[in-house]
Amino acid sequence: MDRDVSDHLSGALGVRHAHRLNITLIILVGVAVGTLLASGSVSAEPLASALVLGLAMLKGRLILLEFLGLRDAHALWRGIVTAWILGVTSFAFAASAARWLI
Repeated sequence: MDRDVSDHLSGALGVRHAHRLNITLIILVGVAVGTLLASGSVSAEPLASALVLGLAMLKGRLILLEFLGLRDAHALWRGIVTAWILGVTSFAFAASAARWLI
């Protein structure tokens, strides 16, 4: 009897996890469309670059949390990987800003 209950509960959790992945996928598609729209606006290029990099950071964090399973990982791992994403996008933003200064 215990096995039936645990199988039923794991099935419910699987559906909930699949639902969360679907919602995340819809958000990622929306953010990708926003990135395309922001990258097409040449009139405010420094602001568009910052927006595109911010959206890239958001997409990276969502992918790492949901699709690579870091949401259930230890907080230290989430922090390290989030810091890595922040570092990469900060470096890209600094390179973009340096291009405008030179």
